[in-house]
Amino acid sequence: MNEPCPWCTATPDYMRYHNEEWGIPSDDDSIHFEFLVLESAQAGLSWLTILKKREGYRKAFANFDPQSVAAFDDAMIDTLMADPSIVRNRLKIATTITNAQHFLTIQQEYGSFARYMWSYFNDAPIQNNWKAMTEVPATSRESDQISKDLKKRGFKFFGSTICYAYLQALGFTNDHLVTCPRHQACKKLAKDFRTHWLK
Repeated sequence: MNEPCPWCTATPDYMRYHNEEWGIPSDDDSIHFEFLVLESAQAGLSWLTILKKREGYRKAFANFDPQSVAAFDDAMIDTLMADPSIVRNRLKIATTITNAQHFLTIQQEYGSFARYMWSYFNDAPIQNNWKAMTEVPATSRESDQISKDLKKRGFKFFGSTICYAYLQALGFTNDHLVTCPRHQACKKLAKDFRTHWLK
């Protein structure tokens, strides 16, 4: 069989995201911050809702620049609450700002946020071999550990389930089904990433 993961076939937005982004390892902190913002915003909502508002988030949150977002004040929160292109939840908006501040702290401590995240994986993406969506977990040992540590550091809206979705999206774990063409593609990308990352 050579079929994409079943979850992505519902809409063209899902399919495009699945084929072009989902599961690709990254050491780029701008990408890490973008998905931190988007996954946190997704809490309690569908991922499709967030995908459709992605460009709105990009404009509202300074092209996902953590330095700029960390400096947002109460007046900016009021402005964002009036912006229909994002999810207008005051707590989530305020949390995005404080998460940006904590993101910068981790960057200073580890050299990059990506370095912090990959330290939980010994710099090597996990390669799973799921045959059905029912086998794919909602959390993992790593997502439990990371979300617990980030909570201690002050992060919010990033529990283990949201964290695991983040790990899937950024290729820390290859959760494409073995029947999906992207499984082998991401496996190769993971190998190339590890070679590049350890240089």
